[in-house]
Order: sequence, then C-alpha cells, then structure tokens
Amino acid sequence: MHYDVVVLTESRYLAPNEADWYTRQVHTEDNLVLQALERQGLAVARHDWADSAMDWTQTRSALLRTTWDYFDRYAEFSAWLSRASAQTRLFNEAGLIRWNIDKHYLGTLAEKDINIVPTLYIEKGDRRSLLSIVESSGWDELILKPVISGAARHTYRFHHTDTPALECSYGELIEQEAMMLQPFQHDVLAQGETSLMIIDGRFTHAIRKTPKSGDFRVQDDHGGQVHDYTPSQEEITFAEAAVAAVPFDVLYARVDLIRDNDGQLAVMELEMIEPELFFRFHPEAADRLAEGVARRLRA
Repeated sequence: MHYDVVVLTESRYLAPNEADWYTRQVHTEDNLVLQALERQGLAVARHDWADSAMDWTQTRSALLRTTWDYFDRYAEFSAWLSRASAQTRLFNEAGLIRWNIDKHYLGTLAEKDINIVPTLYIEKGDRRSLLSIVESSGWDELILKPVISGAARHTYRFHHTDTPALECSYGELIEQEAMMLQPFQHDVLAQGETSLMIIDGRFTHAIRKTPKSGDFRVQDDHGGQVHDYTPSQEEITFAEAAVAAVPFDVLYARVDLIRDNDGQLAVMELEMIEPELFFRFHPEAADRLAEGVARRLRA
C-alpha cells in the first residue's frame, strides 16, 4: 500500500500495552497526530523506523515522532537516515536532523545572538584531565554530558571539588565521544524547565517540567512532573526567534528554556528530531502539525 505519511516510532512502542502507563501515553500522542493527518485527507500508517521490511519508496513522507532509541543505536540510525532520506521525504528533513543530533548546534545559535546556557565543548580524544578543564571554566557546580545524547544518558551533575571521582568515567567517555560541560542552572531546581512548542514557525502551547525531590532530571521517565504552562510574551518571542535562527526549514520544534544564572532567558536545548510535543495538553497543535505536513507535500 502507498502512504502519504508514515509516523515513525520504535519497536518498544509499536504495539499497545494497556498495562504500561508510558506506552499508553506514547500511543495517545501518536494517535492525535495520525488522526490530524487523516483530517487533512492523507493516507497514514505507523511503523518502527528500524523495520528492515519497510520499503520507504512506498510513502511520500515519514514523520519522526517517538523514535526514542535512536541515540542508543546512533550508527544504525545514521545509516538508516541516509537510506530513508534518499527514498522519501523526512520531517524534519535529514539535514536538520543531523545538525540537531550534535549539540554543537548550540554554539551556532549563540553566534546568531540567541542566548544559550554557557557551554564548553570537549572533543573526542581530548587528552586533558577533566579537573584541568573544570578549573579553567571557573564554574562551581557543573553538568557534564555527551554532545549526542538524550533522556539524560551519561549526564552528571557535580561540584568542582568532586571532579576527581569522575575522572575514570570521563576518561572512558571522552575516548568514545565528544562531551560538553556547562554550569549547573539553579533555576531548574526552583522552577523546573519550560518547553515551548513551535509548530510551523509559530508558538502553539507550552509545558513546564519539574524534577522529583532530590533530583535534577525533569524527564517524566526519571520521575519528573509535567504541567500545563502559560508563557509570557517574552518567552514566546524568544522561542520563536530561536527557531527562526535555525538554518533549515523547521516543521516542528520544542524549545527548552530556562532563566540562566544571570536571570536571562536561555536555550537549554532546541529539540527538532523526535521531541515529545505534549499534544495531550493541546490537541489542536497536532492539527497545526498536520496542516504544515500537507502544505509541504502539496508544494
């Protein structure tokens, strides 16, 4: 069968599992997207991105939604991205996906006067000790994580005096991949992290994520809480400007914002590969997404 849009997920979430709240939530979100695409008159299906039996020439486009294992299978995903993008149209497009996978993109945003959390990049194979890098930063409390990551993989929060205890883990990681170092943003503990959804260039809705007591990770699979949120006009303008600074066509984006340690709005991350877009809080945004897909396919 020929499709207009295949909505992409991963094998863990392909089949319904009513006994698991997280899988139910994934299906709720993906179903909102599927239904919105159908309202645009598009023929749709939902598949595992890594399904070797899938012929990508049989769909006009593929929409990345809940492909949340890609960063654990990066070499496989990268090869798939090359193959699939040669056979069908991807949303977001392959060039943007590759740009956004690597968090060096934050430096590009900073060059375009978008305020980001201060970041030091440590390239793969760097022979310096973590202690020497931390001391050169002048930061007291820090976050260390890979430049290609997700779901808080290999993310460490530590005080500069505790750096020696991380040297062994850091040494193993830096031999395998590039890392990034940032000052810990204290607003995460006080206010959590704000996420604004920008669909087809315009703000649609927002949520606030707060960590569980004693933790700093805001993701709900780490015990964080998600709340509906009404942003200020300043936050909306900042988020839309951040997306407008991206050198690609952006169908959908989630802008994770924070007040930095100086009290200024700053981008924590700009998620444009497979971000959770929290359509369950604002189902109308799924229709905005579907309209953007339909218009691009007509063009």
